[in-house]
Amino acid sequence: MLVLGKIIKINSDTFTVKTAKEIINAKSRGKFRNLNIKPLVGDNVLIDTEKSIIESINPRKNYLMRPPVANIDLALIVTSIKEPDINLTLLDKLISIISINKIEPVIVFTKLDLINSEELKEIDKLKKYYQKIGIKVFDNQNKKSIINYLKGKTVTLCGQTGAGKTTLINIFDKSLNLKTSAISNALGRGKHTTRIVELYNILDFYIVDTPGFSSLDINIYSKEEIRNSFREFNNLNCRFKDCNHDKEIGCLVKENVDNGHILLSRYENYLKFIKESK
Repeated sequence: MLVLGKIIKINSDTFTVKTAKEIINAKSRGKFRNLNIKPLVGDNVLIDTEKSIIESINPRKNYLMRPPVANIDLALIVTSIKEPDINLTLLDKLISIISINKIEPVIVFTKLDLINSEELKEIDKLKKYYQKIGIKVFDNQNKKSIINYLKGKTVTLCGQTGAGKTTLINIFDKSLNLKTSAISNALGRGKHTTRIVELYNILDFYIVDTPGFSSLDINIYSKEEIRNSFREFNNLNCRFKDCNHDKEIGCLVKENVDNGHILLSRYENYLKFIKESK
């Protein structure tokens, strides 16, 4: 019997599928491998419940390959302030990749208790800037505010290893008791604790816990896609319709960087990304 279900967990070649009536550990048809299609957590699928075989995958509204998830409404970019130190290049890269893939980026700052008052002022400036350009920003102490914002959505977490992604999920639902790990003093970054991609039904939303990572390739995207993912650039009418905001004379983006209206780190990261671009 074929029924509709959602992949909520992948462990090697076993796919855990939740249907309206049950949860089934299934295999996928060999045809997916032949077609170079990889089932992802979040995929809506047709499953043969008698044979425990995934027969087909419904069209996706979006997907990411790192973390490997599909049909996501928003991505929480969990960003550590200390241990590991804040990485603005990674933060902006994630915002761009998430935006290009038509997923809403949301920033969650963690470990603010580890910084002093002067450092906190700098983080407040960052927070206000990202909010000004239309990105929702929380810190991990705003549990109720975050939960209210996530209601009814399917959410993925991403960010550097050790930033506190799994800890955040445990804050949402203590009964999950997911495994976390201390920061490695030698490396200054977190130890990987999440090995299996899994979709959890928490309160009124789904959330994906995924393996942490500290770097991403952005070179699979075009310069135009990267440029358009920097939302603060899009409201400026540069003199050239296809301005790359790099060496062009009279570029309004560069003028706004010079006068402080565009964050310098954002612009410098933009230049890095388009140099990496295909």
